[in-house]
Amino acid sequence: MPELKRYRLFASHAWHRSEEYLRVFEFLDNANNFIYANYSVPVDRAFDNMTNSQLEEQIRNQIRPVQCVIILGGLYVSYSSWIQFEIDFAKSLSKPIIGIIPRGAQRMPTAVQNAANIVVGWNTSSIVNAIRDYSL
Repeated sequence: MPELKRYRLFASHAWHRSEEYLRVFEFLDNANNFIYANYSVPVDRAFDNMTNSQLEEQIRNQIRPVQCVIILGGLYVSYSSWIQFEIDFAKSLSKPIIGIIPRGAQRMPTAVQNAANIVVGWNTSSIVNAIRDYSL
């Protein structure tokens, strides 16, 4: 069997509201024949004492090496300034963006929909297929 490609991913998230973020990575962990490296900052490594400019640089450092950026649509409304920063920086590097419609939602925030290369539903196969199809 050939060696699997390891996808380098960054996913938007909020440190104090990480259920959806963690669930996406549970989907990826349980996907068949799929491996990845998570370049996002998990909850236990939050950069609490940083200035905004320091945090922006940390986010840039996390996004630079990835092959794909995942934006969780449900978080956009509450955390739009940070997620918009992530979107803008990813776009400046021509990183593909995958938007994920929140579980149970009918619509995606317009800003995420406009920025995304593809918008997918809340399920493992849609997310994995989009990563495989759009990653650099």
